[in-house]
Amino acid sequence: MFEQLLDRQLLLGLDNLGLETATPVQEAVVPAALSGGDLKISAETGSGKTLAYLLPMAQKILDTPGRQQAGTLGLILVPTRELAHQVLKHCRGLLASSPLKAEAITGGAAFKYQKAIFRKNPEIIIATPGRLVEHIRLGSTDFSALSVLVLDEADRLLSMGFSEDVLEINQHCAPQRQALLLSATLKHKGLGSLTKELLQSPTTISIGVVRQPHSNIQHQIILADSQNHKDQLLCALLKSEAYKRVLVFSTRRITADRLAALLRKEGVRVAPLHGELRTEDRKRVVTQFSDGKLDAVCASELAARGLDIESIDLVLNYDTPYSGDDYLHRSGRTGRADASGLAISLVAASEWNLMISIQRYLKLNFEQRQLPGLKGKYNGPGKTKSSGKAVGSKKKKAKPQTKVAPKKTRRPSKSKGKGKTNKGANDGFAPLTKKRRG
Repeated sequence: MFEQLLDRQLLLGLDNLGLETATPVQEAVVPAALSGGDLKISAETGSGKTLAYLLPMAQKILDTPGRQQAGTLGLILVPTRELAHQVLKHCRGLLASSPLKAEAITGGAAFKYQKAIFRKNPEIIIATPGRLVEHIRLGSTDFSALSVLVLDEADRLLSMGFSEDVLEINQHCAPQRQALLLSATLKHKGLGSLTKELLQSPTTISIGVVRQPHSNIQHQIILADSQNHKDQLLCALLKSEAYKRVLVFSTRRITADRLAALLRKEGVRVAPLHGELRTEDRKRVVTQFSDGKLDAVCASELAARGLDIESIDLVLNYDTPYSGDDYLHRSGRTGRADASGLAISLVAASEWNLMISIQRYLKLNFEQRQLPGLKGKYNGPGKTKSSGKAVGSKKKKAKPQTKVAPKKTRRPSKSKGKGKTNKGANDGFAPLTKKRRG
């Protein structure tokens, strides 16, 4: 695997990771990145993108003279803490037989500790943009000799509002650095302007059809009547079927907490995972899930792109994701490394049209299934359009009534006599009366 291109120290690192064969994205990206040009890279989830940019970055740093005193030479920007620590894990495994060091800088950790990390001059930094900008403004960083800048999950960085932070970070980087931009889709709104700011005459590498889900993942939907019905379906799936690791997705943090409490009462080893948890707690949950100490994790959207755990048997969408891309990233947590996977979505009547939109976007028909004894009353919409969406029951708009001009009324004439009132007038006030004396 790249014997002619990589240093022996990195080849030993690949052996430590147990990797013998390069994936298509690695075969395309590694030689192109080693040539030194800027790259725009698009490939499906779970395709090996992380090593595709880590390998050429590490090789370029190893070839840099005087790297020990140069400061940070490789900078990787990622959208979430989970993804940062996942990339750090891969990076340290790859660098195990080399003198290079890698560290992660994310929110939730003490500034004093992170400033000490920068003083040690690790060659590679993996960071979330918000926290890194804070360190830049405090003067903790030195990117004047930066060799490679990587934007991992660039579309997600934009969606989470990190565009300005990324541009500010770029202003403090060496102007001659190489830039690699990786995204699930290169058509994301705002990606074009970001590319113009960061990349110079980039080469585009697109592997596979990004919208196409993995062929080794089975996609199913179960129709549900209500929240209570969804709860029953969730518990039945986790208790009656043999899944080693289950990832349950919801759109809200409060739902993730509630579902974790519900499953815990059913005897399932489970924990919630969302952005409101402390960094230490999030790392603990991921580690326990990876080590098999948890049967399930109830996660908010943040885990869709930050988890890279082997042998997740089932991804269960308690709430339907908002888009086809979100569905791809959720379902992509299973079926990794050519293993078979299963994605099940619980769909209520209010989510039918959204699920149909996702199916059309992905050009995929989901299999409908039922659980014994838990078949609901909802069997789908009574009437559907040609697209498969439900026919709406919109009320016909009433015809606007033409306004009739009010009839002009004759203005009452004022009485000439003092103290006299017009008896025919009806102005809403009672006539004045003289105050009696005595």
